[in-house]
Amino acid sequence: MISMETMIGALASLGRHKLRSFLTMLGMIFGVGAVIAMLSIGAGAEEESLRTIASFGIRNIIIQAKEFKTEELQQIRTESLGVSMRDVEALESILKPKPLISASRLVKTYQVNSEKARSDSRVLGVSSTYPVIQNLKLLQGAFFLQADEEANAQVCVLGIAAKQKLFGFGEVLNQKIKVNDIWFTVVGVLGDATVEKQEFEGVKIQNPNNDIYIPITTAIRKFDTESVENELNEIVIRIADNADIKEQASTINNLMSVMHRYVDDYSIVVPEKLLEQNQQTQGIFNVVMGAIASISLLVGGIGIMNIMLASVLERTNEIGLRRAIGARKRDIRMQFMAEAIAISLAGGIIGVGLGYGISRAVAAFSGWSTIITAASVGLSFGVSSVIGLVFGIYPAVQASNLDPIECLRYE
Repeated sequence: MISMETMIGALASLGRHKLRSFLTMLGMIFGVGAVIAMLSIGAGAEEESLRTIASFGIRNIIIQAKEFKTEELQQIRTESLGVSMRDVEALESILKPKPLISASRLVKTYQVNSEKARSDSRVLGVSSTYPVIQNLKLLQGAFFLQADEEANAQVCVLGIAAKQKLFGFGEVLNQKIKVNDIWFTVVGVLGDATVEKQEFEGVKIQNPNNDIYIPITTAIRKFDTESVENELNEIVIRIADNADIKEQASTINNLMSVMHRYVDDYSIVVPEKLLEQNQQTQGIFNVVMGAIASISLLVGGIGIMNIMLASVLERTNEIGLRRAIGARKRDIRMQFMAEAIAISLAGGIIGVGLGYGISRAVAAFSGWSTIITAASVGLSFGVSSVIGLVFGIYPAVQASNLDPIECLRYE
C-alpha cells in the first residue's frame, strides 16, 4: 500500500522535471481523451437510435406497400389485390390477443387551402387508432372517432406546421379547409412531433408536423384512385403487451403471404428487430473504436515504463544513498510505483478534460449527438490508472533490486 508521504514525495519528484513528466503523460492524455470521445459518440448515436425507434413504436409491426411502375402493377394485380382493408380485417380476426391496428392511405392532392392560405401538406387517410399507435399527442381539440370513419365524415386533424401554414396563430378548431374539391372541418391539432432523421436502417421516416389527417374511409371513398393502386399505403399493428413480437411477426408474414397469393408486393418492418440490428452494429463500433483508442493508452504505458527505467539509471546514486541510510527494498519499490501511478493519474485527469472538449467540439461542428457517461469516464480513467500501475512495476522492481554498494560507486 502506497502511503500518503510516498505519494507526496513522488509528486515532488515529478515536479522537479515538469517538461519530462508532461511529455510522459501525453500518451495517457490522448488515450483517455480518445476513449471518452469515442464512447460519447457511440452513446449519442445509440440514444438517437432509441428516439428514432420510439417514433416507430417498439411494439409496432409495420406493413408497407411496395412501389412499382404502372406496367408492373398491372401484371401484379392479376394475382394480388395489393395492401388493402381486406388485410386489416384478416389481421384483426386472426391475431390473438387482439392488437390495435391502424391503416393509412396517402391522398393525391392538387390543392390544400383554407380561406386565407395554401399549404403543401401531405393528406393522409388514417384510422382513429392512429395517434395511440404512433404516440402522437394532441395540442388542441380531439382526434376523430371510429364513428367518423363509419360515417365517412369530412373532418380532419392538423399537424402543428400545417396548422401554422393554413391559419397562422389564429383560431383553428371548427374552421374549414379544402382538400382538392372537398371541404373538411378541423377538429384537432397535434403537438410538435419533429423527427431528426429522414431514414433509419433503410426505412423512411415521415415528419408528422406537416401532415393533415382525415378518416381512412373518407380517403378511400371520396378521392379518386387508379384501379391498379394499393388501397392502403401502410398498416401499423400495435402488438399486445402479453404477446411475443417475433411470433406475431411470423404469423403476420404467413397471413400476408396467403392473402397476397405469395406475391412480394409488400414489406414488413419490425422496429424491435431494427433496434437489435442497430445495437449490434453500435456494439461493434464501440468495441473497434475503443480498441483503437486504447492503443494510445498502451503506448502511454510503454512511455511511462521507458521514462521510469531512464529515471532509475539517472537516480542510481540516490537509490544507493537511500538504501545505505536504511531504506528497504519495499520503500524503493513503492517510491517508483508512486511516481508511475502519479503520472498516469495526472494524465487521466487531463485526458478526461480533453475527451469532454473533443466530444463537445464534435457535437458543435458535425451536428452529431454525443453523451458523456459516468461509465465511460470511470472506464477510461480506471484503465489509465491500471496501465500506470502495471507498466510501473518493472522499473520499480529493477530499482529495488539494485546493489546499494554498486549504486554508491555508480557515476
